[in-house]
Amino acid sequence: MAKQVSGDQVYVLPEGSQRVIGRDAMRVNIAIGYAVANIVKTTLGPKGMDKMLVSDLGDIVITNDGATILEEMNVDHPAAKLMVEIAKTQDKEVGDGTTTSVVIAGNLLYRAGEMLNQNIHPTVVIKGYELAAKKAEEALNRLAEPVTPTDKDILNKIALVAMGSKGIGSDDERKKIATIISDAVMQVSTTQNGKHKVDLELIKIEKKAGGEVMDTELIRGVLVDKEIVHAGMPKAVKNAKILLLDAALEIEKTEVDAKIEITSPDKMEAFLQQEEKMMRDMVDKIAATNANVVFCQKGIDDLVQHFLSKKGITAVRRVKKSDMEKLSRATGAAMASTLEDLKEADLGNAGLVEERKIGGEAMVFVEKCKDPKSVTIFVRGGTDHVVSEVERAVVDARGAVSSALQDGKYVVGGGSVEMEIARELQAYAVQIGGREQLAIQAFAEALESIPRALAENAGMDVIDTIVALRNRHKESNGKTVGVDVLAGKVGDLRALGIYEPAKVKKQAIVSATETARLILRIDDIISSRGKGGGGMPPGGPGGMDMD
Repeated sequence: MAKQVSGDQVYVLPEGSQRVIGRDAMRVNIAIGYAVANIVKTTLGPKGMDKMLVSDLGDIVITNDGATILEEMNVDHPAAKLMVEIAKTQDKEVGDGTTTSVVIAGNLLYRAGEMLNQNIHPTVVIKGYELAAKKAEEALNRLAEPVTPTDKDILNKIALVAMGSKGIGSDDERKKIATIISDAVMQVSTTQNGKHKVDLELIKIEKKAGGEVMDTELIRGVLVDKEIVHAGMPKAVKNAKILLLDAALEIEKTEVDAKIEITSPDKMEAFLQQEEKMMRDMVDKIAATNANVVFCQKGIDDLVQHFLSKKGITAVRRVKKSDMEKLSRATGAAMASTLEDLKEADLGNAGLVEERKIGGEAMVFVEKCKDPKSVTIFVRGGTDHVVSEVERAVVDARGAVSSALQDGKYVVGGGSVEMEIARELQAYAVQIGGREQLAIQAFAEALESIPRALAENAGMDVIDTIVALRNRHKESNGKTVGVDVLAGKVGDLRALGIYEPAKVKKQAIVSATETARLILRIDDIISSRGKGGGGMPPGGPGGMDMD
């Protein structure tokens, strides 16, 4: 790339570099962002379709979870990667609403492109979008209604809506799983300064193909994917007293190199007896606490296993650190780092510890704990693909219920809240005036893309649906009117119990606005081959390679 300076050519970038400047750069980024949004748009809502993603190695993922699609999809263009970031942020923050956030962002970019064609400066568009986002947040807070842990029915419905778009099982199966999720979230929630806190890490999700979706269950305790170490140990222990040990039940090797000289068979015998005595002492110390189940984070020597089985103590070894922490929360056991000073008070309790064969593999169930602060959702399904999709549905619903509980607010879903906010923004745009009002109106139209997508995916007439929704929202009692996807018409969704967490909607609007602002501020895309020989993605600056 050459620049003319006082008649001489000066090379700024190396040969083979590519550059897209000004409006062309913006148009490329907008086109890519909108293309990504259109890919996931068809997955929105209960009537949304699935995507099959095939990797280079031939691995198949079948899903309609926005975050999973964008993560598995092989996108090369930088603007497309920014859209993927929205989904990841949405997933981490609230665990649901990934498709919504990407669709809104894509439509914000598309509307911005139309305004750029009318020679409206990008900074004016960005200013309008920021004003609209702030107003939308205010409207959302006003429309949101309170929810507490006692509102079990509302929390169940929030979980049901979060799972609605995943094509899993029948209505009965979804209702069962929704109840499991709301029970699990409420079980691990804590209250601090009048606010509810939920650590999602304490809700373990374990999956195993086999059985059917209806076999999915909530274990009030922890499911450990390990087996009992010795055949002679009890496979089921009722009223278990559990010791959690973060130390190896083995003879430790010395830190420094040491050499032991044995000159006679007697000394060899004495050496072996001493080793055995040390192992017996380990087991005696454990038995002295009245523990009948041991979970060890490290290894257990074969001889120690034998002595433990003689004492009737069940043991599991090489348990993951994360599982040990969950066991501590579920059973109330303190983590012991040494066998010295062990007390019975350090033990945890569980109604039952049992090894069961699931899908041909042994797993240890620690259940019937008294008020456990860590639980496990055990997901089942006919095939690996079904189990994986049920797991994704459970993760989304878990995030939605915990978001509603922590934020303490929910809104009516099905596109009704987006239509109401869009209506308020249209009125707000007139008050603002100037060129910014065009951007605010564009923001309102971008929010309407959610009910549009829901109607389109349900096979409804999009124009008729949007017109009907706009008319109904002008009425005093029309705030909760949205797209009744199952009936294929416009209706009051409060009556149908279509509820979503306000936090999910808020995060979707914030993420979409910030990404649109970020992309609209770019007016130059420079790609250099550099030392590594890389360059622009396939197809030049606008390339997007999807696998």
